[in-house]
Amino acid sequence: MTETAPREQAGAPAQPAPGWPATLADCVHCGFCLPACPTYDLWGQEMDSPRGRIWLMGAVAAGQPVDATFVRHVDACLGCMACVTACPSGVRYGELVETARAHIEQARARPFTERVLRGLLFAVLPHPRRLRLIARLAWVAQRLGLRALAHRLGIVRRLPRRLRALEALLPRKAPGRGGGAHEAAPRGEARLRVGLLTGCVQSVWFADVNTAAERVLVAEGCAVTTPGPLCCGALELHSGREHQALRRARAVIAAFEERGADVVAVTAAGCGSAMKDYGRLLAGDPEWAERAAAFAARVRDVTELLAELEPRAPRGPVRARVAYQDACHLGHAQGVRAQPRALLEAIPGVELVEPAEQGTCCGSAGIHNVLEPDTAAVLGARKASAVSAAEPDVVATANPGCALQLARHLGPGVRVVHPVQLLDEALHPAARTGNKRGQP
Repeated sequence: MTETAPREQAGAPAQPAPGWPATLADCVHCGFCLPACPTYDLWGQEMDSPRGRIWLMGAVAAGQPVDATFVRHVDACLGCMACVTACPSGVRYGELVETARAHIEQARARPFTERVLRGLLFAVLPHPRRLRLIARLAWVAQRLGLRALAHRLGIVRRLPRRLRALEALLPRKAPGRGGGAHEAAPRGEARLRVGLLTGCVQSVWFADVNTAAERVLVAEGCAVTTPGPLCCGALELHSGREHQALRRARAVIAAFEERGADVVAVTAAGCGSAMKDYGRLLAGDPEWAERAAAFAARVRDVTELLAELEPRAPRGPVRARVAYQDACHLGHAQGVRAQPRALLEAIPGVELVEPAEQGTCCGSAGIHNVLEPDTAAVLGARKASAVSAAEPDVVATANPGCALQLARHLGPGVRVVHPVQLLDEALHPAARTGNKRGQP
């Protein structure tokens, strides 16, 4: 049965309660968000649309308790921000869903197994050293055939569905070596000093993306500086762990202030989206508000930054049919769509193709594909079908979670890369060797 909001109560409070963004009152419940929302498209339930969730948030802001219904529908949201693109009223839904999830974490104890799983994820994912250790163990198991054996014996099949989903997402490649703080001198006359966030998941399983980004920036005349692997707090922010996320935000700001960068480049869309929002997130902190706003204004996705620079280094051919897939937190949350396409189209030999359903989430959504594996599997299969129909040799996307999800559902026949890796191959022919099947 379809759930609907009572029409006479369908608006958010005119003056949201303390702790809720003022934008809660901006939703006019027009319904433009409905066809853009993946969960509404799947289930057709009002409360699983942005409009319905905003109605629930308004009820909580007006004093209703954070009950199981509220938790269920807010948890089901992917946070893909497709509704932000669709909304004619400029409702900042990202702020609302982050606030709702923070309320859930503060007001309601989750079931024991849920607490254990979330606790384990956040005890590992934001910590590059711990994550690298787990990744190395997984790689050893892969190399020794233990992972394949576990599948043949049916051990994986007997795992709880969330652990099965986590196992399916584990990359089939060795983790990166990481690396500490370092500097890279520009090729030729320096034009910009760029701080590079290497991240947590990105620095472990996608270190090759960071390496490619650094090489490209250096070739284009940028001095590159990195403080070493740091978590920006995006995964925690999008999961309601606001206190932990803000602690990481302060650490990132301080680290890059020390490096003295003109701009800060990011190779993961989810990280860039969160970092560009540091000014708002820390606006109420007298010590950090000004610093956070100044830092956020310097953040660029690496494709965004490279598109701003006049090309200096000559590009060689990379002959491939490339499907570019918008990462939700790059396209919807940051509005960065044209820049990665322009970079790819400027590579000689690249034939850029557009898969259908570009604006629809692949189902990754941070840790959503672990916490809500059934929904993620449906969306992942749908996205893989749309991408496959474009018949690409290579799929390019600008977020590690998207790369893992696409690689899982596309299978080993299609190479999945970050756009900056193809640009690196165009600038450095030697980079193409041994990188033809660099699947996550």
